Amino acid sequence: MSNKMTTKVEGQELILERVFDAPRDLVFQAFSEADHLKNWWGPRGWTLTVCNVDFRPGGVWHYCMKCIDQNQGDFYGFESWGKAVYQEIVSPEKIVYIDYFSDAQGNENPEMPSSQITMTFEELDGKTKLVSRARFASAEALKNVMDMGMEQGITETWDRLAEHLQSIQ
Repeated sequence: MSNKMTTKVEGQELILERVFDAPRDLVFQAFSEADHLKNWWGPRGWTLTVCNVDFRPGGVWHYCMKCIDQNQGDFYGFESWGKAVYQEIVSPEKIVYIDYFSDAQGNENPEMPSSQITMTFEELDGKTKLVSRARFASAEALKNVMDMGMEQGITETWDRLAEHLQSIQ
C-alpha cells in the first residue's frame, strides 16, 4: 500500500484510507491531543488558532482554522470553525464523533452538513492504516461538502499529519 489517500463515495458515505509510517498508538495520539492537532490539522496554509479538546465520550473538540497564506486569495484571513462531539473512543483502535461546522461559541451551523465519522486505526507491521468513514444525512449533503473541496482539504491535512508524525519519531 502506498501512503496516498484513497477516496470512495458509497451513497451517503465518504470512505478515506491511508497508511501512515508510524505506530498505531502515535497516530491515535495525534488525533486525541491538542498539542498534536495544532501541528497538522487543516489544509496547507491554514493554522489552528483555537484548539480545545475534551477527549472522552460526550466530550467536545472545538477549533478554529484560519487561512494564513496570502496566496490563497479570498480565503486569506478567513476563519472556519468546527466542532466534534465524541461518541465512542476505543484507544488506540477507534474514534467515533459527530462533525459539525460551528461558530466561535460552538453553536452548530444548521445550514452546513454534519456527519458521523468513524475512524479506525489498524496496526500494519509498525505502520498504521487509518480508515475514516463519514456518513452524511444524504448523498446530496455529501456532494455539497465534496463540491466545497473537502477531498483536497483532507488530502493536504493528512499529508501534514504524515509530516508531523515523521518529525516526532
